[in-house]
Amino acid sequence: MSRLWNFSAGPAALPQPVLERAQRELLDWQGCGASVMELSHRGKLFTGLARQAEADLRELLAIPEHYAVLFLQGGATQHFAQIPMNLAAEGASADYVVTGHWGEKAASEAAPYVKVNLAASSKGESYRRVPPRETWQLDERAAYVHYTPNETIHGVEFHDIPDVGDVPLVADMSSDILSGPIDVSKFGLIYAGAQKNIGPSGLVILIIRRDLLERASRPMARIFRYADHAANDSMLNTPNTWGWYLAGLTFEWLKEQGGLAAMRERNAAKATLLYGAIDGSGGFYRNPIELASRSRMNVPFTLHDSALDADFLKESEAAGLLALKGHKALGGMRASIYNAVPLEAVQALVAFMQDFAKRHG
Repeated sequence: MSRLWNFSAGPAALPQPVLERAQRELLDWQGCGASVMELSHRGKLFTGLARQAEADLRELLAIPEHYAVLFLQGGATQHFAQIPMNLAAEGASADYVVTGHWGEKAASEAAPYVKVNLAASSKGESYRRVPPRETWQLDERAAYVHYTPNETIHGVEFHDIPDVGDVPLVADMSSDILSGPIDVSKFGLIYAGAQKNIGPSGLVILIIRRDLLERASRPMARIFRYADHAANDSMLNTPNTWGWYLAGLTFEWLKEQGGLAAMRERNAAKATLLYGAIDGSGGFYRNPIELASRSRMNVPFTLHDSALDADFLKESEAAGLLALKGHKALGGMRASIYNAVPLEAVQALVAFMQDFAKRHG
């Protein structure tokens, strides 16, 4: 069967060339007579793969040398708890800026390990915008400031890096990492679940300023301590070798596409096209997010009559457009247009939306 256009929020579409290469190499990787999944993570072949993947990621993001890059497990949700365990002493506080479901969950999961100060939240506005910076109630004594640059469910995105002074800035970039260039030096820690813009689920990329590795002072098992993972090149325990391999292929693919500056332009073009179709539909489709806070990666929208939702989903899937159903917390529709979703997919979606509106308007 032919592949369809996949708008899933995660696990999400992977670049087709990456999948095709993995398919070719599945049984015999690098001529070794075995799959990459069957090799020791401590052998020369895999450690070489690991070094190259890290080098490519460092090149793509221009990561300074005084930052460690870790390839971990647990999903971003596990690190909601691990981050305060590693960055905050017992009894310390941390600031959280909440603009959607995942920021809210990060604050909740951190609460057993740090005093959470809700420095800003747009929950009272149904998470429809980024709270104005002048309204944030930050504490200069906080262990760190945590925020979610792009909220996958609500479709809210920060379009610049907030200035929080000398307090380390921590970002959950699960759904926008590698979508464009960023200044890593403005962050203390960046983490991202892989299953949106990096690779398959089960892998987490974590980028941390090396001086912060020594902050962990509370008792904890070594497996939770970032410093121990860094000291062991992310191989304190057996890593997700398949996820690491596919992430490395994705990094290579991104470089072949022209790097993150090129991806930023492509993603902007896709988002402009889709939002244009929504805003130009005469009210048939609506996006509730403030214009300045709209996400380039996740575009939620509703139909003017929710009674049409089932027909929209049935007909869109028949037209080869997958995973457009919105999150259960919000309903409606959502198109996730990550790096691996080509412009042609968005063009197909827009054509379908316009035809559907014409027939049902």
